[in-house]
Amino acid sequence: MGMACIRSPSQRDKLHLSMDSGPLTLYNEHHFFNPNPLKRFSLGTKNKNLQTNSDGSLTLYAGAKSPGKDKETNWLPAPITPFSLYIRCYWPKEEVINATWTPPKVVKVG
Repeated sequence: MGMACIRSPSQRDKLHLSMDSGPLTLYNEHHFFNPNPLKRFSLGTKNKNLQTNSDGSLTLYAGAKSPGKDKETNWLPAPITPFSLYIRCYWPKEEVINATWTPPKVVKVG
């Protein structure tokens, strides 16, 4: 199984509309958290050490293998079996409510 990647084009503009109010959460094929050595099940505003790219964009990774030590702060460990990603919008901004916002695409890499 490869790595899934979510990239926000610039200054977190695509992800921040929901991440300001909720995380990106990974669930295994049975819709439970995926047990992992990092004990990390989601990424969001509580993760103060998320690294942005040099152009200000934000890339998040989900996969069974680390994307590399330098990218692990932006990584959700996933099972080798199918998994799902959910963006929770607890207090959505107007763009989410009126459906003018769409989340960034998940791209399979590697």
